[in-house]
Amino acid sequence: MNNPGPSRPGFSFAPEIPGPRFGVLGSGKGSNFRALAEAWKEGTLGATPAIVLSDIETAGILPLGREFGIPTHFLPPGPFRTKMTPEAEEELVRHLREARVDFVVLAGFMRVIKAPLLEAFPGRILNIHPSLLPAFRGLEAWRQALEAGVPEAGCTVHLVDAGVDTGKILGQSRVPVLSGDTAESLHARIQVAEHELYPRIVREFAKQIQG
Repeated sequence: MNNPGPSRPGFSFAPEIPGPRFGVLGSGKGSNFRALAEAWKEGTLGATPAIVLSDIETAGILPLGREFGIPTHFLPPGPFRTKMTPEAEEELVRHLREARVDFVVLAGFMRVIKAPLLEAFPGRILNIHPSLLPAFRGLEAWRQALEAGVPEAGCTVHLVDAGVDTGKILGQSRVPVLSGDTAESLHARIQVAEHELYPRIVREFAKQIQG
């Protein structure tokens, strides 16, 4: 599917269903985005994914978005490893506003969100993290949980604020840590829980902001 990008003539957004519109930011293959897109196609999400944006030109989430007929765009992040430049993040906000989104969903977006995006969508940016927050913030939370010897791990959907994995918790799903678990096997089970939790919380959030 040829996608000219959201700022070019002839651009059309994804088909609408009743409910809010949201933008998706991702840096990887997009498995959580797939769970959201499938719920949308089934008519059970209560919101429309209007655009998919990535800071990685080769990220799998971009062709996945096109597979679902959702507009996609790559945005060069700038020279920093863990954040976008202010100019790049302002461009990100511009694309989201052009797509007329009501809220933003992070799906494996590997950069810290800063002021331009936080100020544009205050209290309306959702993220899913592979731990039972506030435990095990940061990278490879499943590995942190395994190394800590806790009896259960899981995932959390939370609002994004200026901290790292510190925003208001919207929902959680628990996953037992089994004897013999490796980091990979535990992570795989957490991902199964994520794919159920994220669409459910997005649906609840969409209903809430719709009033």
